[in-house]
Amino acid sequence: MLVAFIPLSLLPGPTLAADTGMFEAQEREATAVASGVDLIFEIGVSGQVSPEYEGSDEYSVSPFPIIGFGYLNIPGLFEIGSTGPDEGGFSINPSFNMTGERKAGDFDDLKGLDDVDATYEVGAKVGYEWGYAEIYGEARYAFGGAEGIVGELGANAIYRPTKTIELKAGPFATLASEDFTETYFGVTAAEADRIGLRLEAYDPKGGVKSVGVSGSARYEFRRDWFLNADASYSQFVGDAKDSPIVKAGDKNQFTVGFGISKRFEMDLFD
Repeated sequence: MLVAFIPLSLLPGPTLAADTGMFEAQEREATAVASGVDLIFEIGVSGQVSPEYEGSDEYSVSPFPIIGFGYLNIPGLFEIGSTGPDEGGFSINPSFNMTGERKAGDFDDLKGLDDVDATYEVGAKVGYEWGYAEIYGEARYAFGGAEGIVGELGANAIYRPTKTIELKAGPFATLASEDFTETYFGVTAAEADRIGLRLEAYDPKGGVKSVGVSGSARYEFRRDWFLNADASYSQFVGDAKDSPIVKAGDKNQFTVGFGISKRFEMDLFD
C-alpha cells in the first residue's frame, strides 16, 4: 500500500489567511517571530485514495498525517522559513515520504514475487516563488524496503481568488536511482522461475520514473485551521513503464486526498 508523500513544506512562502485575511496572517507570523517564536509548524490528518502499490490498477483509501513546516530559528546557528509578510523568494525545507509494505500474496498480479518492506525517505525541498508561480526540486534518500535516491521536479501556477484560499496546479516529474527502481519495478530471474514466467525477468535502470500534473486547494476556515485538498495524475515512463509489474497493472496512476490541519507557534528558547 502506498502512503502519500508528505513533504514538510505545506507552508510555502506566505501563510494563508485566518478569518482576518492572508496579509494579517502574515503579519501575525512576523509579529510572532519578532516576539520570540522559534518554531512555526502544522499538523493534521487526511485521507487519500491511491494505488495499492506503484503500478497497481487497484485503489484503496488510507489515512496519513499532514506535517507542515513554516519557520525554525536556532539562535546563533541558523534561521529558515518565512519570517515576514513578503511573498515569494527562495525557500528550503525538509522533505519526508513513506511507502508502506508491499505483500505480494495480497495481489494476484504479484503472487510469487518477494515482499517489499516499508520504505522511508528523508531529504530536502528547495523552491523559488514569484507570487503567482513557483518552481521546486526535491531529493530524498530512501532506506528500508528499498534503497537509493528519489526526487521530484515541478512547477506550479498559484492563484489566490480570496484572502483565505490558495490554489496551485502544474506539471511534475519523479526520478529514482537504479537500486530503488529495481526493488519496485524489477523481477529477478529467481522470481520469474518461481512463478512460471508469468512475469518475465526484468532489470530496470534508474532515471525519470513518471511525469504528470497535480493540483491542490487550501482554505483557512478559521484562525490557524486549514482544509486541504489535492489530486494528481501521473504516467510511468522509461524503464518503469516497461516493467512487467506495470504492464500487469496500469501505467496511469491517480491520487485524491482531503484533510484538515492546524498551525502552531512555539518559543523554544525562553
